[in-house]
Amino acid sequence: MVRIACRELESWYLGDLAAVEKALDIPGLVRYGGRSKYRNPDAVHHPSAELTKITRSRYGKMVGSRKIGPHLSVERSKSHSFRVFVDGVRRAVEQRHNELTTTE
Repeated sequence: MVRIACRELESWYLGDLAAVEKALDIPGLVRYGGRSKYRNPDAVHHPSAELTKITRSRYGKMVGSRKIGPHLSVERSKSHSFRVFVDGVRRAVEQRHNELTTTE
């Protein structure tokens, strides 16, 4: 399986503002998710700049990513590329598991 995360991973974070809100402790951040700009986060041209803006500079690439990652939800995410990526990883793990269990 080959998956390339194009542009910036921050698109994935914009797709799950509940995760960002919880990780960075910014109440009310979820409300931005209803704006047309964030309904398709993969189309945002500079997602890291957008994330920095809506978090009032509380998001930083390294620290922010480490904090947000554990809270991301595939089911909640509006990012198509994130859902496709996770689905691909799940299928690869399942395939590998099947290969290992059939050879035992």
